[in-house]
Amino acid sequence: MIPISALFIGLHGLIALVLSYLAAAERTRTRIWHGESKRDIVEQGDPLVEPNLWAALVERFTAKYLDTQTPDPAALQRKVRAHGNFAEYVPIGLLFVVALELMQAQSWLVWLLGGALTLARVAHGYGLIAAYGPSPGRAVGFFLTWFVYLVGSLTCLYYGTQELVVNLRC
Repeated sequence: MIPISALFIGLHGLIALVLSYLAAAERTRTRIWHGESKRDIVEQGDPLVEPNLWAALVERFTAKYLDTQTPDPAALQRKVRAHGNFAEYVPIGLLFVVALELMQAQSWLVWLLGGALTLARVAHGYGLIAAYGPSPGRAVGFFLTWFVYLVGSLTCLYYGTQELVVNLRC
């Protein structure tokens, strides 16, 4: 059983869902279905000119529930990158947590890495979505993520080599 890892996997799954929703809602709001700007889609047809049933449904939902009058042209890029950055860094961070828990590392270490990763990715996502450019949230996010990567890597190397030494002695 790996209850600590399961908790952090569940938390990160929910964070990924929120970031995915934010990016999808922004795509719907801005009507930029692929890419991150109007320039990215200039050669593609507009699905709302002669919408199929699905496009018409999405358009009705958008008109009813999402403000499409004053879109922030860079918001989609920031939301897509927040989701993408999360997807790039979280899997290996969670692998450190799972591996260390399976190796029966000190539970405080597993909690520290899982908690730091969670705080890092929430702070980074918020900092990235809130504004373009450097922000305290982004800084906290990437420094804590690097902390998790450094400590997780070194600790996994330590536990891995300890196990190899024990097995070689046998």
